[in-house]
Amino acid sequence: MRAVLADGAGGPEVLAVRELPDPEPGSGEVLLEVAAAGLNRADLLQRQGFYPPPPGASDVLGMECSGTVTAVGADVEGWSVGDQGCALLSAGAYATHVTVPAGQLMPVPEGVDLVAAAALPEVAATVWSNLFMLAALRPDEVLLVHGGAGGIGSFAIQLATELGARVVTTAGTAEKRDFCRTLGAEVAIDYHEEDFVEVVEEHTGGAGADVILDNMGAAYLERNVAALATEGRLVIIGLQGGTRGELDLNVLMRKRGAIISTTLRARPPEEKAAICASVVEHVWPLVAERRVREIVDTTVPLDDVRRAHELMESGTHTGKILLVMR
Repeated sequence: MRAVLADGAGGPEVLAVRELPDPEPGSGEVLLEVAAAGLNRADLLQRQGFYPPPPGASDVLGMECSGTVTAVGADVEGWSVGDQGCALLSAGAYATHVTVPAGQLMPVPEGVDLVAAAALPEVAATVWSNLFMLAALRPDEVLLVHGGAGGIGSFAIQLATELGARVVTTAGTAEKRDFCRTLGAEVAIDYHEEDFVEVVEEHTGGAGADVILDNMGAAYLERNVAALATEGRLVIIGLQGGTRGELDLNVLMRKRGAIISTTLRARPPEEKAAICASVVEHVWPLVAERRVREIVDTTVPLDDVRRAHELMESGTHTGKILLVMR
């Protein structure tokens, strides 16, 4: 098979497409002929040497893909050769073939193109598990989404809006803010020029945001807590703004607030399988009805993987960037 590896840590220039032995599915696994793989910020961190794959996982980059089942291992039920699916992975998606734990392979939602389906696993699993399974976002609550024009942000805006929440978001350009509004955001904040704490307070009549989905980490910690409503929940899923911050716990306690921080990649397979099953049950019907949709900014051939990483680092995209195998 052909697959992408990083020759050391560094910029996009360290990425190379290599010939590797074809994988074989073990017990509980299926073999997928990959149609496309989604890019994630974690891929950039792995390439830079900051986010190695979990122990025992492949060194091939990529945490989500779509494709066609070409072989089925022992003790697998519900999947047959020729079935199409999209997969949540710990690693290995930037390749023409990958083995997938059967519980982490989800059917392609009805009406979704096989290539475009690669844009769904990470965003759907991240948004559903964090906002709804953990933070219990409810109808009519206010959700603040940081980085609303990205893959996770754009999916979060759509799903939360569709399920009855009121969404406020941040984005860096006028075009991206307009894009977020088309997805359902009531307010789109220019984080370069506006204080999101003040805007949220004004929009909510001083109540604050019931749930905040944050990809910045330390840089936004104190301000996120300031923006929380009473009994609000701050959900941290990224560390683009650093790992260490200061927090006045008295503010958090007065608000009876909660801080939740999660990663998806290193969870045990059974936890990922449970999340995937919940996504298929609750989210896929909305995608099939096109009430929530995958958003693909650009597709890039596997051999141009360096360009794909450069595009993602530029921050000019909206939605997802996909690597296509053919």
